[in-house]
Amino acid sequence: MLTGASGTLRIISRLRPFSADRNWERPKKTVLRRIVWGIFNFALTAGPKFRASPLSSRRGGKVSDAHRLPATCLQTWRGESVVNKLNHNKSYCVYLNFLNKATMIAKILKLLFFLITPLFALAKPKPEVIPLWKNGAPGFESRKNIPEQAKDYWVRNINNPSVTVFMPPKEKANGCAVVVAPGGGFRELVYHAEGEQAAEFLNSIGVTVFVLKYRLPGEENSPYSLENVRQDAYRAIRLVRSRATDFRIDPNRIGMLGFSAGGAVIMMVAFDKGDGDPKAPDLTDRANGRPNFQMLIYPGGTAPDKISSDAPPAFLLCANDDEYGCDKVTLDLLQKFRAANVPVEAIFLAKGKHAFNMGDRSPMKTINTWPQRMADWMSDSGFLKP
Repeated sequence: MLTGASGTLRIISRLRPFSADRNWERPKKTVLRRIVWGIFNFALTAGPKFRASPLSSRRGGKVSDAHRLPATCLQTWRGESVVNKLNHNKSYCVYLNFLNKATMIAKILKLLFFLITPLFALAKPKPEVIPLWKNGAPGFESRKNIPEQAKDYWVRNINNPSVTVFMPPKEKANGCAVVVAPGGGFRELVYHAEGEQAAEFLNSIGVTVFVLKYRLPGEENSPYSLENVRQDAYRAIRLVRSRATDFRIDPNRIGMLGFSAGGAVIMMVAFDKGDGDPKAPDLTDRANGRPNFQMLIYPGGTAPDKISSDAPPAFLLCANDDEYGCDKVTLDLLQKFRAANVPVEAIFLAKGKHAFNMGDRSPMKTINTWPQRMADWMSDSGFLKP
């Protein structure tokens, strides 16, 4: 029962809201409501105080708080006088009010959970950037801290060559690694479309990617030469191979992917033995710098006079209408690979021109889907097997 003094009410009887002799609408027997009611019942019996509203009125010695209870509570009963119902069942009305608020809060929290969780799922750690040389490129250490220039799709003014590490999801990682050399005519690097986007695709098939920022001898007033580019490429492969355990990759499944001028970068290192110096003070320089496989996309440069039979297997792709003649370079490479009995797969697309990147900007299906042809070749060649 309820007793009051100076406008204050205290519940002193144990509540029995689910009693069969009560003439009210029984709430749904859900687990949530049972738990909430149990908590609320415990709180009431522990002695919470309810202060009456100034609008309260006395009927037969009992207090009616009809004026201050929510409309949802007033609508709970049918038939009998609302005030009489409230006199006997005030605790249940307060319970319903509490339950409505708790349910609303639960729904809000659930909505926030579903809104916020995807944001955490999409958030990725910033890729690690590893300089190829701790103190700067040999002979150019003083230029180490000259900042790069980046805008839109390109990066220029590279004086501290590096690799940026893009790790695949742990559940997809298969131990394969690829060093990506973006194109740009040795004047700039098409870093986003031929670096980051390439890494994103390769990550999706479980490959750990290292996007190479090599020095650019074609820039105006550049102090660098193609020999410096060769140094950067060798150093990148050696760095990745020497730290294979750190990156959880197989040192015998490290390949290179190059676009345009990046294809020329691959040819600088793929056709030599690549042996390291076993006595080098820098442990990185002791590792072999030759890739285990190579993927050249509309490659620039010039094919070597001869390709040895132990050259890494190759995947070649270009468009027949390449306006820079990269189709001719690709055909020359294909013929020399075949003459050397080196495993090679070549795709000549009917149309596509030069620099279609990862294919996402073209309306042509053969251009859109070319990365999957490369993935198929990698799989068939065994490079994606853990």
